Amino acid sequence: MAKEKKKWVTIGAILIILVFAFIVLNKHSAPTSEEIAKCIGQNSKLYIQTGCIHCENQLKLFGENQKYLNIYNCMDDNWKTCRELELLGTPTWIIKGTKYTGKQSIENLQKLTGC
Repeated sequence: MAKEKKKWVTIGAILIILVFAFIVLNKHSAPTSEEIAKCIGQNSKLYIQTGCIHCENQLKLFGENQKYLNIYNCMDDNWKTCRELELLGTPTWIIKGTKYTGKQSIENLQKLTGC
């Protein structure tokens, strides 16, 4: 019986640690500043599509300042452009002619755009 109790205590402790790690890793930081968003927007294009959770998470990094980005929704009138660009997925950033598929950190976008 003691072994069984020890097993459940261990499993419980592991679950608590996993939940805590999940919360810490998914904690949203403050939205990107207007200045940085403007600079990234002037030096890039962002291709997204409606219903894409990764796209939504990418935009959340900018908060209200996402209005300064050059955003093209592949589900709207831009679908032909997205097809011609042969995008592998969304979100996709195009910076200095290079495609970067997947959610990018603000730090990486700053580095890529020179902001």
